[in-house]
Amino acid sequence: MTDTIAKYPPLLVETIDTNAWTAPFWQGTARHELTIPRCRDCGRFRMPPTPFCPGCQSQAIEWVAIGDKGAVYSFTLVTRSIIPGMDDSVPYVPAIIELPDAGGVRLITNIVESPIDEISVDAPCRLVWHDTANGYTLPLYRLAS
Repeated sequence: MTDTIAKYPPLLVETIDTNAWTAPFWQGTARHELTIPRCRDCGRFRMPPTPFCPGCQSQAIEWVAIGDKGAVYSFTLVTRSIIPGMDDSVPYVPAIIELPDAGGVRLITNIVESPIDEISVDAPCRLVWHDTANGYTLPLYRLAS
């Protein structure tokens, strides 16, 4: 896969369902702002957003904007189209990105616009925004090098 660049993933969903706990995340992405929920009582970040803090069980929550830095925690490489219409999207790289500005919270996303041979665990990466044709904004990551 030398010189192969990670592509944008196929967008296979028509809508993103939100609720009172997840809507602020998607409202933030629409503004190109990555916000992560933090407990107002104990200060613990939590992702995905949940009604109760896993540390102290409080429901007090605040949404904190964090920086654009991340590190690859885990990833996989998708090289074959398994659903009709995906041919133009391979290869793509689903990943778990650790967010150092959010107490090590991890975000499931994709790595894009990066040489596949350079993607590795612990590789530093930066947030990039992807405004989709159906009106959503997705937080994705690109290698920082």
